[in-house]
Amino acid sequence: MRDRRARTGATVVVVALLASSVGVGAAEEVRPVHGVAMHGSPALPPDFAHLPYADPNAPKGGRLTLAAIGTFDNLNPFILKGNDAAGSGLPFESLTVQNLDEAFSEYGLLAETIEMPADRSWVAFTLRPEARWHDGRPVTVRDVAFSLETLKSKGEPFYRAYYANVVRAEAAGERRVKFVFDGTLNRELPLIVGQMPILPEHYWDGRDFEKTTLEPPLGSGAYRVKAVDPGRSITYERVADYWGADVPVMRGRYNYDEVRYVYFRDPNVALEALKAGEFDLRIENSSRFWATGYTGPAVERGLIRKEAIPREGGAGMQGFVYNLRRPIFKNRALREALNYAFDFEWTRKNLFYDNYFRTESYFPNSELGARGPISEAERALLEPFRDRLPAEVFEKVYEAPKTDGSGNIRENLRKAFEILKAGGYEVRQGKLVELASGRPVAFEILLDQGGLFERIVGPFVKNLERLGVEARIRTVDDAQYQRRLEEFDFDMVVAVFPQSLSPGNEQRNFWSSAAARQTGSRNLIGIEDPVVDALIDKIIQAPDRDALVAACRALDRVLIWGHYVIPHWHNRETWIAAWDKFARAPKNPRYGIDLFAWWIDPAKERALAEARRAAGLVVR
Repeated sequence: MRDRRARTGATVVVVALLASSVGVGAAEEVRPVHGVAMHGSPALPPDFAHLPYADPNAPKGGRLTLAAIGTFDNLNPFILKGNDAAGSGLPFESLTVQNLDEAFSEYGLLAETIEMPADRSWVAFTLRPEARWHDGRPVTVRDVAFSLETLKSKGEPFYRAYYANVVRAEAAGERRVKFVFDGTLNRELPLIVGQMPILPEHYWDGRDFEKTTLEPPLGSGAYRVKAVDPGRSITYERVADYWGADVPVMRGRYNYDEVRYVYFRDPNVALEALKAGEFDLRIENSSRFWATGYTGPAVERGLIRKEAIPREGGAGMQGFVYNLRRPIFKNRALREALNYAFDFEWTRKNLFYDNYFRTESYFPNSELGARGPISEAERALLEPFRDRLPAEVFEKVYEAPKTDGSGNIRENLRKAFEILKAGGYEVRQGKLVELASGRPVAFEILLDQGGLFERIVGPFVKNLERLGVEARIRTVDDAQYQRRLEEFDFDMVVAVFPQSLSPGNEQRNFWSSAAARQTGSRNLIGIEDPVVDALIDKIIQAPDRDALVAACRALDRVLIWGHYVIPHWHNRETWIAAWDKFARAPKNPRYGIDLFAWWIDPAKERALAEARRAAGLVVR
């Protein structure tokens, strides 16, 4: 059986020699390298000492306390069951680590070197001899092979899609492991295999990987679990003799002696807890909180500082998501028309304090979005499917419906009624009815408890009423919300589809026909479209950056004109509020925030403690 092979390591095939060329008599030389890039060469040289946004001289010490919302009952973050504890991935490591200063480049962590041919038909990693699990045993090739098999067979569905083209891992020496691919052109595979979390085979022997657990699993990372208060808090401690402290990608990172997550029932309570000193730092996602919530003595005295850090790269798509598995949403005209009932300009003015930008692409804030006329490269990808696509894909650049922000959306509603009439709907006795079925248009908008969307959904529902649509808001607790999403048991939800600057295999999990039928996948919409499937393959197989950009823009046009979501908004900054005790390197990474490259400055921490005493504020 599959799980038995994973436990015994029988999937590991020992070979005498790792091939250094492709094909019989091929002259290609495959040399070990320190890092790989999705396209081109990695920016950092073989002798780089640390990541550009880390300071190798950063002091170690102190505790970072962060907030989490809801509850948790599981310390295994790789399975579908349960609610994972915040930070539960910290004890685990991967073969490589991404440099957030590059669109997509990976450098060795557990892996000392990487080997792959020009066609990327396989990849091999040589493990560092010093790599150790927290129990002192070495990280082995068997562990790597076990991890691949276990994640694909027992992990959450994401892994099956993500590693679909990876056939197996083979031992090719005492410390060398080769990943064999299925022959499908997929340039991303060597990099995403490098990102795979590595699990200890000996620890999981005799344990049920698919079962939730509050027993701290064995890892190899810079942190391990120190204390667990189920549903309330979890504390991780820095491993004193951590094996990888001097590996270049780790120098100057993971500087805190402890990382603790404390749980709160909702973001409102968490914000007040921050100002009371119950935790240290908050990445703010609410424009209302950012504009009005940071008040009180600690903020007024500058003890809590706010900072807006510019964000480069894709922001992804957030929106009201239709579930196409519901018959009511099969009609594209209805999906298009309901978009006109969302008044973003009024929402931005009255609820967002003039923050945020309207999202009009699945790849906003990046070159990957289709924000101009269709290019010849995009047209070449889409032309074979012209008869299956809306004409707008070829003829127009998508623009979301707009208003003047006054709350008067009469013109938008008029346009919506025109679309509905042409699409086979009419209003009868104040109710919008689908003529073909005689069914009134009514649905439920599912929200999670403690969220911030009620104030946004409420005005949207009122505008829908003016179209004759009955939309009901249903709020459930976190556990039920997660279960209903996994089982696709909803009509409409608010969801986010994050995007990187180098999209790849994860697009299958978002939009593919296979994922639509797989419980727990991220294809919440339920898209089953051969055109989308073909474009996903073009993204995954893109031979260079230009081809990737063209394929992403082509997919963007098909998705956005499919009217599968009512797009929301995105931010071009990262908002951070923190007690004034942190320091970081002068350079921020271009494409993200690495809080674990920050550190607690001892002098600032002492000054903060003194300032809090002088102000009469409670000191933790």
